Amino acid sequence: MRGYFFSKFIAESQFSSPFERLLDIFLQLLTYTSGDIAEALEWMNELDKGYKLTNDDYGMGDFIEDLKEQGYIQENDGSGDLEITKKSEQSIRKKSLDEIFGKLKKGKRGTHKTKFSGQGSEQTSETRAFEFGDPPDSISMTDSLRNAQINHGIGDFKITEQDLEVRETEYQTRASTVLMIDISHSMILYGEDRITPAKKVAMALAELITTKYPKDTLDVIVFGNDAWQIEVRDLPYLKVGPYHTNTVAGLNLAMDILRRRKNPNKQIFMITDGKPTCLKENGKYYKNSFGLDRKIMNKTFNLARQCRKLKIPITTFMIAKDPYLQNFVYEFTEINQGKAFYSSLKGLGEYVFQDFEKNRRKNLR
Repeated sequence: MRGYFFSKFIAESQFSSPFERLLDIFLQLLTYTSGDIAEALEWMNELDKGYKLTNDDYGMGDFIEDLKEQGYIQENDGSGDLEITKKSEQSIRKKSLDEIFGKLKKGKRGTHKTKFSGQGSEQTSETRAFEFGDPPDSISMTDSLRNAQINHGIGDFKITEQDLEVRETEYQTRASTVLMIDISHSMILYGEDRITPAKKVAMALAELITTKYPKDTLDVIVFGNDAWQIEVRDLPYLKVGPYHTNTVAGLNLAMDILRRRKNPNKQIFMITDGKPTCLKENGKYYKNSFGLDRKIMNKTFNLARQCRKLKIPITTFMIAKDPYLQNFVYEFTEINQGKAFYSSLKGLGEYVFQDFEKNRRKNLR
C-alpha cells in the first residue's frame, strides 16, 4: 500500500520580479511619508540594510531607474527633484482598494438596486407585454417566438406586436458621497498614526466608486481649524496640521457640496478621533480644547438636525473609545438619525466598506 510523500513547502511569491516586490513596499511608504519620495527611498535603504531587500543582481539604484523608466516617478524640469506621477497616484489607490476591500466581489458597474421596476440597465427574470416606447434590446426573443408559435401556429408563422414580451429591468439610482477627514493635530498624537489609515480608506473608497459605481460622485473634504475640499489625487500628500477640530465648518462645506449634486441619494461619511473644539465667527476662531463646549456642541447638533431634514444621513467613524466622546457621538447620531461606528484603526476600512455597500442598496424615498 502506497503512503503519502511529504516534502518541504516552498511558498510561491506573489511578485514576478524584484521590481514588483520593491514597488509594493515603495507605494506603502509613499502613503506614510505623504508623497515624499526622498524620505520613502531613505526608508527603503534602511530596510534594505536590515532585511536585504536587494542583491548583487538587482540593487536599489536599478530600482530607482526602473521607477523612472516605467513612469512611476519623474524629475522636475526646474528643480530636478523627483516627483510622483499620475501612474503612481492611481497605483496607490488601487493598492489601498486591494488592501482594504480585498474581499469585495466584482459586480456590474453602476448597480445600486432598488425595489422599483422600470427603464433601467439590469434585466430581471420577470417579463411583461410589450408597450409602445420599450427599447428593442429589452425584447425577450425566446418568449416572443413562443407566443407567436402558440398564437399563429407553425404553418403560417408570423410575429406581431401582441406576441412580444420584454424583460423587466431594475431601476438603478446614483449616489453622492462626501467623505470628511479630520486632520487636527490629535490624529498623530500619543504615538499613534491615525491619518494614514484614514487616507488609505479614502483612496480605497475613491477607487471603488470609480471602478464599480462610475455614475456616483465622491467628494473629499478635510477639516481642522477650517474646512476645504481636496481632489482625490491629493490624498497621498495629505498631512496633519497644528489644527483644532472645526466639525461645523466641515459639515457646512459637505452640505454645500451635496446641495449642488442632483443625485437622489446623498450621504456624509466622517472620520474623526475627537470632539469639536473650534468655530469660526466673524473672521475669528472660537476655541476650547478642554471639554465639550456647549456653544460648539449646539452649532454641531444644529447642523446634524439640518442634514436630517435634507435627508442626508451622517455616518461617523470615531477612532477613539473615550466614554465622553462616545456620548457626544451618540447624541449627534440620534439627532441626525444616522449611524456611528467606534472603530479601531485596523477595522476602519471594513466598517466603511460594509456601510457604504449597505447604503447603496437602500431604496429611494
